[in-house]
Amino acid sequence: MTISERIVILDFGSQYTQIIARKVRECGVYAELHPFNISEDQLKALNPKGIILSGSPSSVYADNAPIPSFDVFAQNVPVLGVCYGLQLIAHTFGGAVDKAAKREFGRALLHIDEYDGLFENMDNDSQVWMSHGDSLTVMPEHFHPIAHTNNAPICAVRHDNRPIYGVQFHPEVHHSTEGRKLLQNFLYNICKCEGGWNAESFIESAINDIRSQVGNGGVICALSGGVDSTVAAVLLHRAIGDQLHCIHIDNGVMRKGESQAVLSMFRDSYEMSIDFVDATDTFLGRLAGISDPERKRKIIGNTFIDIFEVEAKKFADAQWLAQGTLYPDVIESVSFKGPSATIKTHHNVGGLPEKMNLKLIEPFRELFKDEVRAVGRALGIPEHFIERHPFPGPGLAIRVPGEVSQERLDILREADEIYLDEIRKAGLYNEIWQAFTVLLPVQTVGVMGDERTYEYVCALRAVTSTDGMTADWYPMPHEILSRMSNRIINEVRGINRVVYDISSKPPATIEWE
Repeated sequence: MTISERIVILDFGSQYTQIIARKVRECGVYAELHPFNISEDQLKALNPKGIILSGSPSSVYADNAPIPSFDVFAQNVPVLGVCYGLQLIAHTFGGAVDKAAKREFGRALLHIDEYDGLFENMDNDSQVWMSHGDSLTVMPEHFHPIAHTNNAPICAVRHDNRPIYGVQFHPEVHHSTEGRKLLQNFLYNICKCEGGWNAESFIESAINDIRSQVGNGGVICALSGGVDSTVAAVLLHRAIGDQLHCIHIDNGVMRKGESQAVLSMFRDSYEMSIDFVDATDTFLGRLAGISDPERKRKIIGNTFIDIFEVEAKKFADAQWLAQGTLYPDVIESVSFKGPSATIKTHHNVGGLPEKMNLKLIEPFRELFKDEVRAVGRALGIPEHFIERHPFPGPGLAIRVPGEVSQERLDILREADEIYLDEIRKAGLYNEIWQAFTVLLPVQTVGVMGDERTYEYVCALRAVTSTDGMTADWYPMPHEILSRMSNRIINEVRGINRVVYDISSKPPATIEWE
C-alpha cells in the first residue's frame, strides 16, 4: 500500500495500543503498529512523520522492561509518549519514575498549565482516563510540566526546545473527552501532517497497488458473503475486471440460506463471474470427531486452501488468492510483541501461504473493520449489506462447542435465524456490533406439556464494539429477550433452555471458540 505520510506507533504491550492506531486514522492520518523492539533501520525505512509510544503493563525501571535498543528520540521526528511512553521519556532523559503513592485507574480532571502545541484549543478541567501505578516523580533535564491532575502533579510534559511530549493519561480511549483533539494537535500542529487518509484515498492507492502487484495474472477470490470478502471482491473487480474469478464455497457451516443469498446478490447486482462449490460433505467429514477449537479452525482453513487449489486449476491465468484479512486478525494471530501468547488462529492468516500454489493478496491487511465498511460505502455497496455483523471464517463450527455434527448445525441455524429476526424487528441490529447464537454441548431437563424433555442449551451473544479488539456485552431489553427465548424454545426442536452471555472482551473473546 502506497503511503505518503505515516505515524508509527511503537507497541509496548498496552491493551489500548490498537485503539491509538484507529483514532489516529480517524483524524485523517495513516498509522500503523510496530513492536517496541523494531530495529533502527526498520524504523528509518518507514520514514514516519511522528512516533507515538504506547502504554504498557510493565514498569520502566523493571529488569525486563520493554525498552528499544536504540535512541528513538534521535530520529528527528516528533514523539508523543502515552502513559508508559511518558515514563520511558523520563527514564531516557534522566528523570525518575517510581511507584505512585496513590495509583490512578479511571476518570480524572486534567488541569492544563500550557496550551501551546499539544493542548491548543482544549478545555481546562476536561475528563481524561488514567490507568497507571507508576508516576513521574523527578522531571528530566530540559523538560517542563504542561498539565496536572489533583493526584498527579506531573501529568503531561514537553521538551524545552524539541518536539517531544508525554502524557500520563490515555487520549485514545473515549473516556478522555478531548483525546481526539489532543491527537489532532499532535498530528497537525506538531508533526505537520497534511492528512487526507480516508476511504477514497485508500481505494485510489489500493487499485494502483493491486494492478501493479497482479499484473496480467488472474485472482481467485474466496467470496463468503461477509462484509470483508464482498468489499474486497468489489474493489478487486474495479481494479482488474475480468481477471477476478470469484468462488463461493458452501462449507456446511454457514447460516441458513446464506449460500443462496450470496449467489443471488452477486449475480443480480454485480457483473462478476462466480462459481459455486458445494463442499459440505468434505468439510463435515474432516471435522467429524474433532472437538478442540484450534484444530477445528485449522482444519477449516486448510480445507479451504485445498479446495481453492483445485478450483484454481479451472482458470489458466490463476496466480493469486485474495483474502479479506483485517488488521485485528493479523494482530491476534501473530505474537506481535515477541514472547506474547497467540490467542487463537484465524483461518485466513498465520502461515497458510506456505502450503498454497497461489500467491496471496490481502488488500485490507492494514485496515480495521470500520475502515472496510467506509471503503464499501465509497464503492457504492448498499448500506444494509455494509452494516452486516461480522461472521467468522470457521462459521458455525466454532458456535457449536465440541464436536460438529449436521444435527447440531441444523438446530443452531434455526435458533440463529430467530434471534437475528427478533433483533431486526426491535430495530437494534445497527446498535449491535455482533450477535449470534451458540449451541452448547450441554443438555438439560425441561418440561413441555406433560412430557419430560432432555435437550440442548442455546446461548445468545450480543456485543458492542468498534473494531473487535475490545467489546462490551449488549444490555438486551428483558421483554425482547423473553420473546427470543419463547420463540426459540417453541419453534426449534432440540432446545429447551436459553441463556444470555454477559461477558465482555477482555477477559472473554467475542466468539466462544
